[in-house]
Amino acid sequence: MRHIVSVLVEDHPRVLTRITSLFARRGFNIESLAVGKTHLPGLSRISIVVLGDDRTIEQVEKQLNKLVEVIKVTDHTEPHVEREMALVKVRTEGVEERLQIKEIVEAFRARPVDVGRSSSIYEVTGDPGKIEGFIAGLEPYGVLEVMRTGAIAMSRGEAILKPRLKKEAV
Repeated sequence: MRHIVSVLVEDHPRVLTRITSLFARRGFNIESLAVGKTHLPGLSRISIVVLGDDRTIEQVEKQLNKLVEVIKVTDHTEPHVEREMALVKVRTEGVEERLQIKEIVEAFRARPVDVGRSSSIYEVTGDPGKIEGFIAGLEPYGVLEVMRTGAIAMSRGEAILKPRLKKEAV
């Protein structure tokens, strides 16, 4: 089963290494990883996509919560919004091909970010299925390169980020 695990952490060196090592020790391959600052000073959020059963992910969550730098762990099983961004470079030779590619770009609400003589780069944002569909739509024209950010997720509705700050050791 696919899980998106969000980990709210103190923004310190080596925190990412400690967290990813925990997943590696459990034998998980991390499908995607995204890290960024939050609206709270000194805190970052790490979004990790992994495949595993619920019981094993629960054990990983418990071990993550034992790390001093970890403030909160969320396995996004509840209704959530998930997004990813990709840059896709595609061969664009010929007027007819360019017009067909433009239709695909518009259908997926992507946008051109670089247009050259023989290739163009497009940016697309959405859920992983949309990204996959966009890339598949461009395959017949010659996808030259793809760069994806990895998934990020946020709970829907009234659920908000309310970290439980850990007390400092005396």
